[in-house]
Amino acid sequence: MAKKTKIPMLTHEWRAATSLAGVYALRMLGMFLVLPVLSLHAHSLAGADEASKLKMVGLAMAAYGLTQALLQLPLGMLSDKIGRKKVIYLGMSVFALGSFIAAFTNDAQTLVIARAIQGAGAVSAAVTALLADLTREEVRTRAMSMIGLSIGLTFSVSLVLSPMLSKFIGVQGLFALTGILSLTSIALVKYYTPNPTQLRHHEDTQVSIGRIGEVLKNTQLLRLNYGIFALQAGLMAIFTALPFALRHLGWDKSEHWQVYLPATVLGLIFMIPAIIIGETRNKLKQVFVLGIALVLLAQFALIFSLSSVWIVGAVLIIYFIGFNILEASLPSLVSKIAPSDLKGTAMGVYNTTQSLGVFTGGLIGSKMYALFGFVGVFGFCCVIVGVWLWLAMTAPAPRPVKNVMFAVPDALRGDLNGLKHKIQAASGVEAVSFSADGATVFIKALQQGFDEDLVKSLLVGV
Repeated sequence: MAKKTKIPMLTHEWRAATSLAGVYALRMLGMFLVLPVLSLHAHSLAGADEASKLKMVGLAMAAYGLTQALLQLPLGMLSDKIGRKKVIYLGMSVFALGSFIAAFTNDAQTLVIARAIQGAGAVSAAVTALLADLTREEVRTRAMSMIGLSIGLTFSVSLVLSPMLSKFIGVQGLFALTGILSLTSIALVKYYTPNPTQLRHHEDTQVSIGRIGEVLKNTQLLRLNYGIFALQAGLMAIFTALPFALRHLGWDKSEHWQVYLPATVLGLIFMIPAIIIGETRNKLKQVFVLGIALVLLAQFALIFSLSSVWIVGAVLIIYFIGFNILEASLPSLVSKIAPSDLKGTAMGVYNTTQSLGVFTGGLIGSKMYALFGFVGVFGFCCVIVGVWLWLAMTAPAPRPVKNVMFAVPDALRGDLNGLKHKIQAASGVEAVSFSADGATVFIKALQQGFDEDLVKSLLVGV
């Protein structure tokens, strides 16, 4: 069989993908860069009472996720009305404002407000919508994967750089740096990202409000939504307490990168073959369950590992192998399970649940630490991830499918039903649907055996 020719991205599509991946990465930098040092910083700014200090730690960790969850869908809808770039400018300006307030405050309450303002600059939906406006259907999945890659790299790099940078510029300097980079991203979008010729609603990337109920009724998607909630809640809870554990072991926060570096690097290295095996050998459920089991094992082991920084480091390696597997496979599973024309709505609910996990983990993690110490924090993590493990083990294995989409020529839009039947007859086609305006066809197809060339031949205008 001849190898299929990969459709190249056009120059403006490449510019859009690279610049918006950068903006998305900067957006996530606001959470990740300060994550390893935020709890210690908030604790140092709070009052003398230990209970009050830990309460402010929780609020500082959690506030970002709450406003992010509340505003990302409304701002995405606003971008349909006033334009994608205007919403990105607004969101990144708000994000920068929160960053600068956090940089110049010595008050814990103000820090919490600043973190909430940071989260209010929720531009993720507008960014993905703009990328969809600027890319053809045939290359859009590839462009979106660049955003996913930027998030993973930002997370890993931030965990290592944060303690190192804080030694020289302090935590407040980290916030200031984030604010400066956010303003820089506005210039990047304005002067480098192309302008879309028209705004369209893209079912593959944007939320259809009227169809959210369909996502919430899908039990398989609900399992995945709970999964990202548990994963993010556990991450935030761990980093609420772990910096204190390392400090108790005599490690200054500027030295914590020496613990995080091998964990993040090895986590990325071992994640790649695991994902390849899952996708190419139809073992995605087994790899997925393995990832959850590794996270649960590491969280349980942390309860008994706080006497030695070397043991903590070894446990974190296990944790980040599982964490990276799950971070990479969860969006893929959502895409496989959701109907093709509902993928944008499913991902919107998924992203909102992710932000709620950030909020819950920061709030409950600090509360557990205040009441029960490290055992309470890691015990809480074990409970929520243990429930997730049971849900994943009892879920049906996802079918080995992929989502593809193509533009429908104007000449073929008069008989979409006839076109649908022809496409459905092609080998390997599982389901076919069209966008509301009929301009795009969404196809869920088998990863092996899909006759893509036949479908392309059917989509030639007459």
